[in-house]
Amino acid sequence: MRNILAIARKEVMSYFASPIAYVIIGLFALLFGYFYSAILAFFLRQSLQVGQFGFSGPTTVNINQDMIRPLMLNATVVILFVLPMVTMRSYSEEKRSGTIELLLTSPLSGLQIILGKFAGAMALYSMMLAVTLVHISILFVYGDPEWMPIATSYLGLLLLGGCFVSVGLLISSMTKNQVVSGMATFAVFLMLWVINWLADSTGPTTQEVLTYLSITEHFDDFSRGVLDTKHVVYYLSFIAFGLFLTAKAVDSERWKG
Repeated sequence: MRNILAIARKEVMSYFASPIAYVIIGLFALLFGYFYSAILAFFLRQSLQVGQFGFSGPTTVNINQDMIRPLMLNATVVILFVLPMVTMRSYSEEKRSGTIELLLTSPLSGLQIILGKFAGAMALYSMMLAVTLVHISILFVYGDPEWMPIATSYLGLLLLGGCFVSVGLLISSMTKNQVVSGMATFAVFLMLWVINWLADSTGPTTQEVLTYLSITEHFDDFSRGVLDTKHVVYYLSFIAFGLFLTAKAVDSERWKG
């Protein structure tokens, strides 16, 4: 465990030793803030209309469903574009600089290296999400949202990000070019994002499979405040499989060395 934490600490320090961490966190905060302002403005207009015409019942606005849920769904779009910048350098930079040989010949096991890099990338991703808590806290000051849907939404974002990070590490371990790694990672992310779009034009069995494979379909319940174990199992299995393939790729690199 100590070795994994040491690698994770090294990864985080390397992110902040260059502008990459500041650019990524700043870009994510900027885009999230834009969506926050736009959705909040729409929510306020909707609330004023409801109050003006005296609507009640099903037409009454709800801050969790009408404000926070759309915000979290838009946050997943931002993550789609930002996370490839986090993982693209994990192994590619090691290969480019020649330090991968030192890493692979160290007393550390392949699993420790992979888990350490995964933990480092997830630490930076957690910092990105932590910045958004400022926006959410404002809603608690001036409104009365339910905390459970917010907690499940952040859990869903963490699991979703973990899946993207595991895929990003796998692709980064296959090339020494950071640009290629970033573009390929984004392409795979996008494929996992839109795969369920093909479901409507296929048979019932294929439709069910494609819907299940869609990484965003499993996030929908989290954004509603529903914590379903099948979605948690899907994300954890996805992360484990991605790290397993990364381990195989790193082992093959060790044998080549």
